[in-house]
This record gives sequence, structure tokens and C-alpha cells, in this order.
Amino acid sequence: MRNKLTEIEEAIAGIRDGMTVMIGGFGVPGTPFTLLDELVRQAPKNLTIIKNDANEIGMGIDLLLKAGLVEKLIASHIGLNARAVEQMNAGRLKVEFNSQGVLAERIRAAGAGLLGIVTDIGVGTMLQNGKTAIHMDGATALIETALRADYALIHAVQADTFGNLRFAATARNFSPLMAMAAGTTVVEAEEIVALGELAPAEIHTPGPFVQKVVGLRVISEAYDVVRRP
Repeated sequence: MRNKLTEIEEAIAGIRDGMTVMIGGFGVPGTPFTLLDELVRQAPKNLTIIKNDANEIGMGIDLLLKAGLVEKLIASHIGLNARAVEQMNAGRLKVEFNSQGVLAERIRAAGAGLLGIVTDIGVGTMLQNGKTAIHMDGATALIETALRADYALIHAVQADTFGNLRFAATARNFSPLMAMAAGTTVVEAEEIVALGELAPAEIHTPGPFVQKVVGLRVISEAYDVVRRP
């Protein structure tokens, strides 16, 4: 099995203007801050970003917004980031809102090779706008299309050299789904171990879904704050 360890510059270099990029994380936990710093440095423009949230001012997604790299954000909420709200209200940022569960299921559908899901969540609300409604078993439901991406950037607590991953706590909410729904998955890992050192039951994402692994030499300050007792 091949070694997927990659220098961070090369791991991000394939992200081009106009691409769709999924970003793992549930708030701060699981957000790939180091990969996002490098994405800002390389500065591809007109990106569509798919993430549960917009992080807070000064970290993660906010750095992409500040640099003017994001054309559209697909998320469940952005209320913790005043810059995202301001850019949306000013018309400089397109935002597509999803309920959190629907966002996860749309990503899961893509990873499973489905075209979408059918749900009654959002019927009769603003979330129905522009979506196809159907009638099933006497009820109205919406067709939610699957969400795919060119790249997924995720953070793992451990990875082996083949890309088998272990996540910590709520980082598991979106990262495993995104790894399956993207053409190329890049992971930053706090610790790199040899192939075979992760017990099979501890692996949350198998290596075939991962193309590039970046080992972290320095954990970002924001993530370190969360992990300190």
C-alpha cells in the first residue's frame, strides 16, 4: 500500500479557481486550520465552500472570507461569524442554508453514489424555495440534491501512511462523510503512525477515501486552546 504523505504546498496546489471544497469540522473541533492557512496563502478564488459553519472571526473559514476567496458558502449556520453575515447582507457572499441533518445527508448521499435524498424537513419554510416538491404517502416532501466537491480538507487526530484516519469527538460528525463525497481528500493529522498501528475498530475513515496526508509539525493555536484542560 502506497505512502500518501505529502508536503502541504503540494497537497493544496490542486485547488483551482472556481472549485468546490468541503471543509470538515464542527465549529472548532475537526476544522483543518493548517490546511486552510495554506489555502489562503495559495489564494484560489471564486470558491464554493461546504462546511457546517463559518467558524468565528480570525480563524478557519473567516480567513478565506477576509481574503475574498469565497463566492458561495453552503452551511447550516453562520451566526457566529459577523463577517460572513455582513458579506451575505451586502451581496458579496452567496449563502445556501441547510438544516444540519439535511446538510450531512446530502453529503452522505454523494458519497454513496446517490443523486439526492427525499425529506419533509423544510416544507413550508424558506428552505423550500427553489426546490422540487413531491407528494408521497399523503405528505409533501422535498428533493435535496447530493453535495459533491472537488476537494475535501479534513483534520484527523491520527493517520497512518496509507490514509486510514481516526477522528476525535465531534470531528466525526462531518469529516468521514466529506472524505467519501470529494474527488480528492486531503487530511492534516496531528500524529502519523505506521501502516498497521491503528486497530481496525479505531479507524473511522478507511485509506481508500484519502489521497493526501499532511503531518502537522505545529498544531494551530486555535485548536490547541480547545484541547487544553
